[in-house]
Formats: sequence, structure tokens, C-alpha cells
Amino acid sequence: MQPSVESSRVWNVPNMLSALRLLLAFGLFVLIEQRLFVAATLLFLVAASTDWIDGWWARRFGQITRLGRIFDPLVDKVIVCGAFILLADRGNGSAIAAWMAVVVVVRELIVTAVRAEMERSGRDFSAGLSGKLKMVLQCAAIALELMARAQPDAALAGTSVRQMAWIAAWAAVVVTAYSGVDYLCVARGILASPAPDAQRVPDREP
Repeated sequence: MQPSVESSRVWNVPNMLSALRLLLAFGLFVLIEQRLFVAATLLFLVAASTDWIDGWWARRFGQITRLGRIFDPLVDKVIVCGAFILLADRGNGSAIAAWMAVVVVVRELIVTAVRAEMERSGRDFSAGLSGKLKMVLQCAAIALELMARAQPDAALAGTSVRQMAWIAAWAAVVVTAYSGVDYLCVARGILASPAPDAQRVPDREP
């Protein structure tokens, strides 16, 4: 089935999945605060999977909407930024430090502001490779940190989950900072050029 450029239906399956992911995000935050890390790990994995499903569904069935292009990445930022903030506790051996959470939050705020300007002017600001990789690494860091807190002695392929969480956290922060600079460079070039008469509708992005 060939997807249409834009679906006229606002509350379609992808947008409802994004709304569900927002509710799951608040549930995740409660579980982290209550130190129920096994349940938090499972809930986060479910929430992260809906992000992939709603993007695929929107493209496959032509249900890309203006709301979805704004709402989907906004929900992603809520769950990632919230989890990084709540898990930033080096005093308890967390792989995520407070300054890492600051880097993630600042980057997401800047990109959100730029994307809002792009949407206002009808310009294309689709996710690049660095943005997609950033989301994958951020989710990996969160999932591994939750797993490490749920099972401190757990190991995967002979490597401790705690060590893997440290590696994922550092990789996520480095790529997050790089992708932020990358997006700003791209946005500067786009905003400096005259707005075209017609714009391609961007895909939903992480």
C-alpha cells in the first residue's frame, strides 16, 4: 500500500500509540522513584517498542500527520529526559551522571525549538542518522541502567550489565552532543535559504 503524504485523521493509530507511550512514561517515572526496577525495565522496553511501531505504522499506512510529527518526538524527549534525570545518581554507582542528564536535556530543548520553527515555516527537518543513533544509544543506556539496578550481578555475554551501562551512557552522551551540533548546522543552512513553495512532509523521527 502506498502511503499518502498526510492523513486527514488526527487521532490515528500512530498518534494513539504516542499518547500511550506518554502515559507509560509517567508510569515509568513512578516505578523508578519507588525503586521497582524490574517492573521499570519491562515497562521501559514496552514503551520503547511503541516508538518503533508508531513510526513504521505511520509510514506504511500513510498516517503521517502534523500532530504526529510534533507529538511523537516530544513524547520521546519526555521519556528519555525524565529517565536520565531520575537515574542520574553517581552516589549509588549509576552509569548516568547529573552532567550527562544536563547534556541530554539541553540538546533536546534546543532541537525541539529548532523543529518548532521548521514546522512553523513548513520546512523539512527529518531525522538524520546521528539523531536516530542518538535515540538508540539513549534507550540502551536507560535500559541497561535499569537492568543493572534490578540485577546488580547480572551479565550478558560475559560482560557485566553495569559495565555495559557505563559504556552505553558515555556513547549516548557523545552522540547526543554530536547530533545536536549536526542538527544546528543543518538548520542554519535551511533557515538561511528562502522557503520553497512546496515541502515534503518529513517522516516521524526519534
